[in-house]
Amino acid sequence: MPRRLPPLTALPAFEAAARHLSFSKAAGELNVTHGAVSRAIRNIEDRLGIQLFDRGTRSVRLTSVGAAYASEVRTALDQIAAATIAATPDRTAGILNVSTSDGFAGRWLVPRLHRFHRANADIDVRLSTSGVLSDFVSDGIDIAIRYGKGGYAGVTAEFLADEEVFPVCSPELLQGEHPLRQPGDLRHHKLIHDAFRIDWATWLQHAGVGDVDPKRGVRFDSATFAVEAAVHGEGVLLGRSALVSADLAAGWLVRPFDLALKSASRYYVVYRDGALRQKKIKAFRDWLCAEVAADWVGATKDG
Repeated sequence: MPRRLPPLTALPAFEAAARHLSFSKAAGELNVTHGAVSRAIRNIEDRLGIQLFDRGTRSVRLTSVGAAYASEVRTALDQIAAATIAATPDRTAGILNVSTSDGFAGRWLVPRLHRFHRANADIDVRLSTSGVLSDFVSDGIDIAIRYGKGGYAGVTAEFLADEEVFPVCSPELLQGEHPLRQPGDLRHHKLIHDAFRIDWATWLQHAGVGDVDPKRGVRFDSATFAVEAAVHGEGVLLGRSALVSADLAAGWLVRPFDLALKSASRYYVVYRDGALRQKKIKAFRDWLCAEVAADWVGATKDG
């Protein structure tokens, strides 16, 4: 019995419009006109005899049937894409596009990449550190390391590691006119904040310090610059354990106090469903997990 199928060439337009909730953004992603997307979706609706979108003057939203259908279509298209990649030669098989933050790349990943290259000489890693969540389709990203609370839609997200936050500073600040000996001494020093806006107020509250303004000090858009400022004695940073571990080990930074708090954000390795069928992606994911397990205190897998 022949399959009952919709117009197959129209499905990418429908999936993109459902993902963006915008015909214009779908058209931009697919490099076609707004009218072409609208006609493709209308073609599916006419063929199936259902309404996929409620169309407003300036917006569209999925109907309940459309939302359910979009989820299934997205899964099917991802499976077809993965099968196509597995079945055809890839001219860029030796290039791996990795997305992560500049801080994680500079302070943790890059110093270890030589070990990956040594074991995978045929794979060239290209890092994207734009600071925004990359789109795996439009940005050509193969795999990402994300720092957040998880729940990333439309992709596989594996828990990688937890992280702690605690004050760090140059050893110079343990001496001088106002040496750092107890949390209250922070009133004499500049606080350093990074782009993730880790909450000094929470740490100070846990430390029992009520007379230090948690909002004062210097703020950097880049976590890398924030760490560098701490290394050069510009103030005290509420540092993330992964980003300051090398500087602590080298003695460029010290922990003036013992109190550490568990971060609400966690690290995840993220990739499209079925992506591990590609040798280069699986190789990097396996290497990354092994590096974290061997070199990251407190990196325990869920379950």
